[in-house]
Amino acid sequence: MSLAHAKKSDVLRAWQGLGYNRRALSLRETARIVAKEYGCALPRGRDILESLPGIGPYTAGAIRAFAFNEPEIFIETNIRRVFIHSFFPGRAKVNDREILPLIERTLDRKDPRAWYFALMDYGAMLGVTEKMNPNRRSAHYVRQRKFSGSDREIRGKIVRLVLARKKITMDELVDIIPQPKDRVMKIVAALSREGFLKKRSNVISS
Repeated sequence: MSLAHAKKSDVLRAWQGLGYNRRALSLRETARIVAKEYGCALPRGRDILESLPGIGPYTAGAIRAFAFNEPEIFIETNIRRVFIHSFFPGRAKVNDREILPLIERTLDRKDPRAWYFALMDYGAMLGVTEKMNPNRRSAHYVRQRKFSGSDREIRGKIVRLVLARKKITMDELVDIIPQPKDRVMKIVAALSREGFLKKRSNVISS
């Protein structure tokens, strides 16, 4: 209930350091829907969960497994790593369609929550101890782009500055962010369209 009624700026401020800011706004919108339509009780059904903002197949499956201890089938990076390592030695381009039936066959249906916790811990360990990350042999593997100097990094800096100051002019922002003015203005415009910031004339606010 507190999240459903929280100010956007407060949610974004609390979210700092937790990844994509878009997820924070989706989480707040989901909280509002759950409070209004489901009496503040998160629904258990997968179809309903996937209809909520920011919740896709993986998140819906994870919620059902971890929040409700339901024997749900889902896959994420650590789970994928374990199954590629264990069942597809030396294989490249392993598709998730090949992995999902194996997850279904090995799932502990009496206590899926503990099983997934252990599986994901094991996958995280493999990511550190293996010379080559098994996920690189996944058909879905995409090399992450460099963060330093990316639009993602600049977006985060702008949001943090505006949240800290509450208001800042575009001229002040350009002086602080060591990037071409046109690039900063383009990113500010995108953040404004997406609802993260408010821009009126030359003033940006949270």
